[in-house]
Amino acid sequence: MDKNALMVIAFERFRDEEYAEPKKVLEKAGFKVTTASLQTGIAKGKYGMEVPVDIALKNVKAADYDTVIFVGGPGSHGYFDDPTAQAIAQETHAAGKILAAICAAPSILANAGLLKGKTATSFADQGPNLTAKGAHFTGRGLEIDSNIITADGPAHAKEFGEAIVKGVSWVGGWNQENNGKQ
Repeated sequence: MDKNALMVIAFERFRDEEYAEPKKVLEKAGFKVTTASLQTGIAKGKYGMEVPVDIALKNVKAADYDTVIFVGGPGSHGYFDDPTAQAIAQETHAAGKILAAICAAPSILANAGLLKGKTATSFADQGPNLTAKGAHFTGRGLEIDSNIITADGPAHAKEFGEAIVKGVSWVGGWNQENNGKQ
C-alpha cells in the first residue's frame, strides 16, 4: 500500500501511546507517516516520549495525505480552537478522506463543525463538548461514522490504528458496506 498518513501531535504533552500504537500499525501496513505539530523540532509526550516533528502545522496541505489523525493528550487542548488545525480537518473531511481523532482530540473535530449528527467517542471529559456540538456521543472505545473515526484513549489506540488502515483501504466501498458504522 502506497499511502500517506499525517499524525498531528501537540509539541508538548501529547499522549505517547496514542501516537506510538497507531503509528506502528500504519507503518506495518505500508503507510508513510508524517508527524506535524505547531513547530518543527523534538516534541515531548506526556510520559517523556520524544518525537521529531517533520512539518509545522502551518505548512501542511491536507490534500497530500490519505488520512489525517489528531493525537490526544493534555497538549491537544491547544488545537481545540486552532484555525489551522480545524481547516486541515475540514479539508480532509470534505475530500472524503479518513479523518481520525483519539482521546481529547475529537473536540478539534467537534469545534470544527464536523461531528454534528455523527456518532463519536472521546475521552470522557470531552463528551459534553461533543454533545454540545451536535455529536451522538457514546463513550465507547471506538466509533466509525462515514469517514470519521474516533477513539476514547490509550486502551483503544491499536484498534484505532487498525480502523484507520481498514478505512483508507476501503474508502468508498467500505463506508457503503458497513453503512458508515463499525
